[in-house]
Amino acid sequence: MESMGKKKPRPRRSFAPEFKAEIVDLCQRGHRSVGQVAKDFDLTETAVRDWIRQAEVNAGERDGLTSDEREELARLRRENRRLREDVDILKRATAFFAKETR
Repeated sequence: MESMGKKKPRPRRSFAPEFKAEIVDLCQRGHRSVGQVAKDFDLTETAVRDWIRQAEVNAGERDGLTSDEREELARLRRENRRLREDVDILKRATAFFAKETR
């Protein structure tokens, strides 16, 4: 009975942008609450609220990074990390070869 009262974490799911847009549209029309839409589609309220917030940013109704800007930032961070690793490798290789030539 150890697990009594403990919720099992949900597996991470991904959704198509079209599906997210439909959910946001349902919430913004005002016929149903965010909680009801989330319950009807077996989603978390937090996820639905995040999708609504991101849709508002993309539409220019709220401050923040648009989806395109977020993708570009993630790409640039990956590239920056790779370039730092390349520089680190070159530094180690330079030190190794400098030691060998003495």
